[in-house]
Amino acid sequence: VQLQASGGGSVQAGGSLRLSCVASGRTVFSANVMGWYRQAPGKQRDLVATLTSDGSTNYADSVKGRFTISRDNAKNTVFLQMNSLEPGDTAVYYCKARWGLGWYSGQGTQVTVSS
Repeated sequence: VQLQASGGGSVQAGGSLRLSCVASGRTVFSANVMGWYRQAPGKQRDLVATLTSDGSTNYADSVKGRFTISRDNAKNTVFLQMNSLEPGDTAVYYCKARWGLGWYSGQGTQVTVSS
């Protein structure tokens, strides 16, 4: 199983980015959980958002109302739409997924938000 994240970049505060995570080897539709996590320099990796197989979503308090996680089964892709970005959102963003008992993670994509 491979997870390929992309879509990061540098934006000014208030801007938007959409991250994509393409899965290969398994389908996002069959995943128990798909999620996005982020890690800022010198900090631990934190949950940003998750999407379960039944469509339930969960968000970190710091991103509620600004970020939206979704999936496109036809493209086998999970997205993270990020609006109203803040400098505190600067981090490397990672895509993770669980199928059964196994967790998988892809390489990160850098998001930098300047004030």
